[in-house]
Amino acid sequence: MKESTVREGFAIVVLDRGFVYVGKVRVGDGWCRVTDARNIRIWGTKRGLGELALKGPTTETVLDDVGALEAPIHALIHVIDTEEKLWTK
Repeated sequence: MKESTVREGFAIVVLDRGFVYVGKVRVGDGWCRVTDARNIRIWGTKRGLGELALKGPTTETVLDDVGALEAPIHALIHVIDTEEKLWTK
């Protein structure tokens, strides 16, 4: 049976083993896909990922361009909604 898309939008995703990305997220068909992805290597916050989700990157945040990535759904820990306009380069 084919699984339908569960969610789609701009978000921060936390994957297994501590990998954290921000980008255009699509979760479905057993996969989490992130396009226009950036790895959040250093959060640079005083209040964790919630601060990044609500306010965007700080001057201390370190982001690395990734492009696109796919991870199996079982590696997905969290999806945190954020606004794309907060993350524009």
